[in-house]
This record gives sequence, structure tokens and C-alpha cells, in this order.
Amino acid sequence: MPWATNPLFKPSTAEATADVEAAAANNSGSNLDPSLEPSSSAGQEIPSSVDDGFKEPTEKFTAHQIFYIFILDGIGAMILSGGINFAIAYAMYATQDIATRPIRLWLFPNTLAGDAAVTVIIQCLITWHIELFLVNRDLRKGGVHPIGFIPEPKNKLMRWFMFLDRPKQTHEVRSIVHWLGFLRSQILRSMIIAVVCFPFIWGPSIGFLVLAGRWEGNDWYYDRVWAPQVFKLIQGGVLGLLTTPPMVIFWLTRCGWALKNNEERYGER
Repeated sequence: MPWATNPLFKPSTAEATADVEAAAANNSGSNLDPSLEPSSSAGQEIPSSVDDGFKEPTEKFTAHQIFYIFILDGIGAMILSGGINFAIAYAMYATQDIATRPIRLWLFPNTLAGDAAVTVIIQCLITWHIELFLVNRDLRKGGVHPIGFIPEPKNKLMRWFMFLDRPKQTHEVRSIVHWLGFLRSQILRSMIIAVVCFPFIWGPSIGFLVLAGRWEGNDWYYDRVWAPQVFKLIQGGVLGLLTTPPMVIFWLTRCGWALKNNEERYGER
């Protein structure tokens, strides 16, 4: 499961080192060829990471982490989200008969203010789950280092949000109840992010739409193209750029804590 990317940890580096040293001590008192190295006689090497696939948590941002967070995911999400929103807006509004179904800011059936609000909620929900899968997949495959320099929060709400202080599990792993609990946890957190982002995205969006529309008695009106499409392009791109890097940092940090604490899994509560 992509959210449980540290299943069962193997012995830590310190434990593996102790085993190798013990093997070396046994070899020194025997008639074995002294040229044999401890790693070969023990049949193992000291692991370079806490678990196969996972890399060690870093003590500061690396150049690769910065590229991964802000360029690959941040700029990438901005381009992808903007393009998708532009295409959706074109399909929604370019074919409208504005004589019978006018495109307006506030009034139905085609309300751009309502469209802007729904976009914030839906995009935060989708982006959270995409990053949940992609970032944890990359962590599991060793494609990026976890973050190890951010201390665990002490605030109870933040600890809950970051999947810390997990209660004892009372249901079977991978059962229906387990999956429902996992889905509820992810949806709830994505909605919290949507609520936090809402005033910063929706408010400026309304200001942009007021400037791009024309006032006709009771509302602002818009042509079928290009105001709705450009608006959705900008809103989707800005939302992707603002929300994706924090989500990536969230999972990199949470994985770093899990590796340090030898947690079996994380991502559900």
C-alpha cells in the first residue's frame, strides 16, 4: 500500500554493525584465512540505509530534495494543474449558449464563483492523494531522501495531523474497516488543507473575475472564451504550485520520523 511504505524494518545500522564486529572477533580466534573481511565471513554487509529501498533521512535540505519538492513537483504540478483546468473550462464553457445559459460570476447555472470554490476543494483532494502515492512510491524505491531535520511537533492537533501518537490498532490490516479508516484519514486532511487555502485562492479569484467581467444590471457577465479558460488556467496553476510542495514535504518528513522511530507503518488515523 502506498501509504504504508515502511512495512517491517530490518535491523538498524547499529545492530548490523554489532553483528559484523562479533563475526570479526570470532574469526580472529580461528584458523580461518585472516584476509577474509568481516562482511564476507558474516555473509552480509553493513546496510547503507535503514531499510532496503529507503535512504537515510537528511540533516538538511539537499539539492536533490529541493529540485524534487519545488521544481519536479511544484512547477510540474503548476503546469499540469493549469493545463487540466484550462481544458476542463474550455469543455464546460466554450460550447455554452450564453443567450439562454449566460456565464456569470454569482448567478446559476454557470457561476464562476461557484466553479472557483469547487476547484479549490476538488484539486486539494486529488492532489493530496496523488502525492500520497507518488512521494511514498519514490521513498520506497530510494528515489528521494526523507527529511530528518524537522523535529516532531508537540501540539496535539499537529501531532494528530502528522499521524503521530497512533492508537492501538483494533482491526485487521487491509480489511474493509482498515481501508475505510485510511480513506477517511486522507480525505479529512485534504479538506483541512482546502479550508486553509480557500481564502488565499478564492478571494483573489473573485477579484480577477470582477476585473475580467462586464457588469450588466445584476451580475458580472463573461463571453464563452477566453476569460473563463484563462481564469481556470491561472487558478489551477497557482493552487498546484502553492499546495503541492507542502504536501511533498509532509510525506518526506513523516517518513523520516517513521524511519528514525522504526515504525511499522504510518498514514492512518
